[in-house]
Amino acid sequence: MSARVLRERTANTALVERLTEQFRSQLRHGPSDRERLAWRNSLPALAEVLCAAGLDEVEVLIEHQMPLSSLRADVVLAGSHPETGRPSYVVVELKQWSEANLVPDTEDLCRVPRMGNRPALHPVAQVRRYRDYLADFTALLNDGQNYVAGVAYLHNAHDSDVSELLGLADGKAHLFTKTTQGEFIRHLRTRLSPLDGALEADALLESALVPGRQLMRAAADEILHGGKFLLMDEQQVAASLVKRAVAISRRSDRKEVIVVSGGPGSGKSLIALHLMSHLGRNQRHVVHATGSKSFTTTLRHVVGEKNKRIANLFRYFLDFRAVGRNELDVLICDEAHRIRQRPENQRTAGGHRSGRSQVEELIDAARVPVFLLDEHQVVRPGEMGSVKAIDAAAEARGCVVRHVDLNEQFRCGGSRAYEHWVRRLLGLEPGGPVAWEPDPNFELLVADTPQQLETRLRSEQAAGYTARMTAGFCWRWSDPRKDGTLVDDVVIGDWRRPWNVKGEHAVHGAPPSSLWATESAGIDQIGCIYTAQGFEYAWNGTIFGPDLVWRGDGWRTVRAGCKDGSLLGAAPDDFARLTRNRYKVLLTRGLTGTVLFSTDAETQDMLRALVAGRAA
Repeated sequence: MSARVLRERTANTALVERLTEQFRSQLRHGPSDRERLAWRNSLPALAEVLCAAGLDEVEVLIEHQMPLSSLRADVVLAGSHPETGRPSYVVVELKQWSEANLVPDTEDLCRVPRMGNRPALHPVAQVRRYRDYLADFTALLNDGQNYVAGVAYLHNAHDSDVSELLGLADGKAHLFTKTTQGEFIRHLRTRLSPLDGALEADALLESALVPGRQLMRAAADEILHGGKFLLMDEQQVAASLVKRAVAISRRSDRKEVIVVSGGPGSGKSLIALHLMSHLGRNQRHVVHATGSKSFTTTLRHVVGEKNKRIANLFRYFLDFRAVGRNELDVLICDEAHRIRQRPENQRTAGGHRSGRSQVEELIDAARVPVFLLDEHQVVRPGEMGSVKAIDAAAEARGCVVRHVDLNEQFRCGGSRAYEHWVRRLLGLEPGGPVAWEPDPNFELLVADTPQQLETRLRSEQAAGYTARMTAGFCWRWSDPRKDGTLVDDVVIGDWRRPWNVKGEHAVHGAPPSSLWATESAGIDQIGCIYTAQGFEYAWNGTIFGPDLVWRGDGWRTVRAGCKDGSLLGAAPDDFARLTRNRYKVLLTRGLTGTVLFSTDAETQDMLRALVAGRAA
């Protein structure tokens, strides 16, 4: 809508109700009271400024979704540049804050009394990232031209109320308040002409996307050179809290534990890699650790190709039992849901056992331990990584604990609706499965046969997208034959394919286990939970095996259908929980789309009833 229409519609409650309806339609849940209040108070303030600037016909895109993400910019203004006539866009972050100040020892975190003083990202830092993200991932804006600007407008605050926030503005992003409303009007006139902006708005909405770099492909450059990953919103809050804790730890004995939780694709590993880069380049002793062999081996591989010394900084959780107290500045525990209840394994000699739990060992090893986790990705018996367990261990040691919730979604094309759908499907959220409603950010399909699933994935890979097949661990996993070829263990009717390679050596063109998700030849094998967890690819195919079947009105887990020895001794409730968690992980690896198939006829019928799209 134009700024003129926005001003007319904000005169009553009709606009808020319409936005609420659209919000619920796209995200499958209603907006919070805070969001509705922001629409009611902030949009009229912006409309008045636009009309006062003579920009009545500029197009106003409200709650504009960022490409390949569920992040939403409050407003994007679309129009033409007053001097060049080219398309011009302004990303606007609207804040109702009446006062705010900086968090001590930071430059991009602030506290707002009315929000309970919880650390929030500085509005300029926030809108600058939105501006950069939009330019990086939108083909229309990706040619390096200065099409996009960013502004934060604190329409309830005077300069004196937010004086500590005024120094962060730069050429990409500016901050305006009630005091500087006139300057805001003048600034908008330098970016937008009074002409109708409808065509420019349509061009932005219809623009092709520029795919983001796959995580592992960018890891080496990020760690060695820095600045490649753009952290957004709570991701940057988490990183800034860690940097602040490191600075404080050098001046005092106060030990802080940072706990970052978030779902698949919410950016946990991006934060970890950014911190490895930043802290390493600032001469801090930082080590990255996981409980995943595939994830750690892959990181060692991609980084070690350029610097073998840095590759040694990627370790496992069980490597820290002999590390001295606070020997490290920072220990980044990625995939912390994989932390074990006990640190020892069967090969640990009795004399080397520490008597501490694994989480206690990890906390003791560094001045600033950082834990990044998703509690719904616990997939093996003995794994206990949870916010509650980490909090308890940290508090018992007298540590300050700070939490960050990564509440945005970057994987699954930014479709929070898809992640919500998966959680409902598997019973990880109440309410039962629901029909999938088409989402412009993510494509969900059901294949009638495994061959159909594979054909669709191969066509996507041929078109330039990464694509992988995954399945529940429901078939035996054989060693290679004597001639080195892989055994086609996964057999469904006439269709048969091998699991990915077991070890760390390529086999007849098939990549090593840890590189299955990142090397193109991985599409020829099927990945299981242990090779897929922690990775991402554009297109994902998931085969439900006989370990999880739908019967009547609910799921049944079938121990006899599972071929993973680590689960066979699990108690019934644990087996059911871990099996559902495994499928949740497998189903949320894709960035662009997922294809589903079940070997069980009743389960397949249920999936067809929920999902209208077909892989054919």
